[in-house]
Amino acid sequence: MRLDQIFKKEYLSDQLSAKTKKGALAELVNILVEGGVKINAEKAVEVLQQRENLGSTGIGDGVAIPHGKIADIKELVVAFGRSKNGIDFGSIDGKPVYIFFLLLAPENSAGQHLKALAKISKMLKTVNFRKKLSEATSTNDLYQLIVEQDESYPLS
Repeated sequence: MRLDQIFKKEYLSDQLSAKTKKGALAELVNILVEGGVKINAEKAVEVLQQRENLGSTGIGDGVAIPHGKIADIKELVVAFGRSKNGIDFGSIDGKPVYIFFLLLAPENSAGQHLKALAKISKMLKTVNFRKKLSEATSTNDLYQLIVEQDESYPLS
């Protein structure tokens, strides 16, 4: 699986304005809706919030990978958001989150959902990749960085 199959340039924002976890989730979902993904945004945010209640998806190093499964989506999608100021996301290291990858999957897609989650998590362990994501100056640059990094991490 390659991310460019489930991630489009329209699913990317380099200027998240949210100040709270719930606001960030809503803004990330809205990026998908504005990009043409047909979902009930309110229900998607509710599912993501329920997942966050189990434990934060803020994995440390300024990164969060919120994810969830919803009934009204046909295929796995990924959105990316970047916050210049950082958001308190309850991360495991207690630090603000600047880089977000949001995954939404159909309820019956455990395998694909987990593979995408593992791949993104592995990509984000690379310090240089996180640094480049933080420093990129345009959405085009961000998209290219993500696609190129994805190519370095083949997954079946």
